[in-house]
Amino acid sequence: MPLFTTTKILQDIEKYGALGMYVPPEGGYEGRFQRLLRNSGYEVLFITARGLGDVASYLTGIHGVRPPHLGKQPAPPNVRRYFIPPKIQYRLAHLSPKSKGLLVWLIEGKFLSRQEWQVIANIPQQDKRVKIVLEVGSGREVFWKPLAELIQQAA
Repeated sequence: MPLFTTTKILQDIEKYGALGMYVPPEGGYEGRFQRLLRNSGYEVLFITARGLGDVASYLTGIHGVRPPHLGKQPAPPNVRRYFIPPKIQYRLAHLSPKSKGLLVWLIEGKFLSRQEWQVIANIPQQDKRVKIVLEVGSGREVFWKPLAELIQQAA
C-alpha cells in the first residue's frame, strides 16, 4: 500500500478521535500509519493493552503501584506504594508547542473488555489534543472503524 493512499487515517483520526484498527497478525504495516501521523505533527505514545489493569487510572489518573513481593516485606500498614503519574497527562504536559497533539497507539486491544474500550473511546472527548488508535483484532489487510461504532456493534 503506497504511503500517499494512507492519508485517510489522518482525516478519520481527526474526525472521530478514537479508531479501532484491524491489522495483519504478522504486523509491520501499521508502522506506515504511525510514521504518517508522526510526520503530520502528532507525538506517538505506543503502549500494549495487556496488563494495563485499571485503564482509566493508568492512562488519565495517578495510580499506586506496589513493588513485587520478594519474601521480606514490611507488615501491611507499612507496605510501600509508589505513585505513578498518568501516562497521557504526563505526555501532554511535555508536548512540543509545534505538536498537533498526542496519539496513543494501543496494541493487543482485543484482550480488553468492551467496557474498557468505552473508557478508551471517551478519552478523546475529554481532551481534544488526544487521539487514540486501538488495535482490536486481526485482518488480512489494515483497516479501521470508529471505536464508538465497534462498541455499538459488539453490544
